[in-house]
Amino acid sequence: MQEDFLHYIWKHKAFLTSSLKTTTGEVVVIKQFGAHNLNSGPDFFNAQLSINGQLWAGNVEIHVKSSDWYIHGHEKDNAYDNVILHVVWEHDTAIYRKDNTEIPTLQLKQYVDKDLLYSYKKLVQSKLWINCESNLSEVDDFVINNWLERLFVERLERKSKDISRLLQQSRNDWEAVLFKMLLKNFGLKVNGEAFLSLGNSVDYSLVRKLQNNVLDLEALLFGQAGFLQEDIQEVYFLDLKKRFQFFKQKFKLNNQGVLPIRFFRLRPSNFPTIRLSQFANLYVAEHQLFSKIMSLNAKDDFYKLFNKGVTTYWKIHYTFNSTSVNSNKILTKAFVDLLIINTIIPLKFSYAKSRGENIEDGLFELIKEVNVESNVIVKKYMQLRSLEKNALTSQALLQLKACYCEKNKCLQCAIGNSLIVKN
Repeated sequence: MQEDFLHYIWKHKAFLTSSLKTTTGEVVVIKQFGAHNLNSGPDFFNAQLSINGQLWAGNVEIHVKSSDWYIHGHEKDNAYDNVILHVVWEHDTAIYRKDNTEIPTLQLKQYVDKDLLYSYKKLVQSKLWINCESNLSEVDDFVINNWLERLFVERLERKSKDISRLLQQSRNDWEAVLFKMLLKNFGLKVNGEAFLSLGNSVDYSLVRKLQNNVLDLEALLFGQAGFLQEDIQEVYFLDLKKRFQFFKQKFKLNNQGVLPIRFFRLRPSNFPTIRLSQFANLYVAEHQLFSKIMSLNAKDDFYKLFNKGVTTYWKIHYTFNSTSVNSNKILTKAFVDLLIINTIIPLKFSYAKSRGENIEDGLFELIKEVNVESNVIVKKYMQLRSLEKNALTSQALLQLKACYCEKNKCLQCAIGNSLIVKN
């Protein structure tokens, strides 16, 4: 038996609430079950109940065993002085207040339906990839779709906390936050953190100064990334190196905090050299990028905005030491999709939230225009049941797997709840 299941039973009134009696035989009538407390202190605040005709108002504490009260040290904590009912699965000892009066105890196990208990144990004791793997297809479409939308917003809320930290570090400069977030996502999974550290190594005011010349901006990015330290006798390389040395001295640049940038196991089109050139070209072409992103709402408009390639040198190179077939190396729609998912939508959500606006409906429309992400987790869920094939679904499924399935939080999951009640 887990304590969170007892919280679930109490919160959802999933037990026989008539003819309740304490362990000492007192009649209990529950008027209000109280508000679930997810922080420290008693589990449910502001409950109201009658014990032998006497009305009480206060808090409810829940444990698997009565003796857990002492194991958790509640007798020493003033926060538990106002507990009016101790709800347990198994009563094994009397619990007393500081004034030596006994706290009424309600033992739940004789009031819980055995079928509910069986459904719960069957679900949480599963050894499959996810607990509900064998019966996920049985869940009602309405339950699934509503839960996925909630999970998508929950994921945005989590990302907004990271954005808030970046905003604080950037002195409330949304353009600077966009610069760092975009740079991180240009690095993809392999170089994302390294590219973010690169963004953190320069003040965005310098980017604004150099934004009129793509070679200046490339020199800054390649130099801070450590790509200009080799002895290469090429005009383009030497030009960048000369520019960077000037910037380094003038603006007192330091790249000691920049993480190593990797090429290993990357396709040439994703090489960091190509991505940095594309990034520099984007910022030279779009001086008010944040305001433009905030004004756009359709996927095709973002495709046009990010339809940027590389400078002349990189059209025939992948690295400073390797050549390629002549190509503009334009950002692909699939890559822009990732930017929409991981940068644009979280940033739009956070910006609207900071202004007290609600744009969830618009974000739902945009994310549903984007193709579903292809990864092991999403593919596995899709094998278990038919789901809408868009990026809202894939983002929600990633949130579901990481924050619920892997943590065995079936009782906090709408899918788990529906299966427990159904079975």
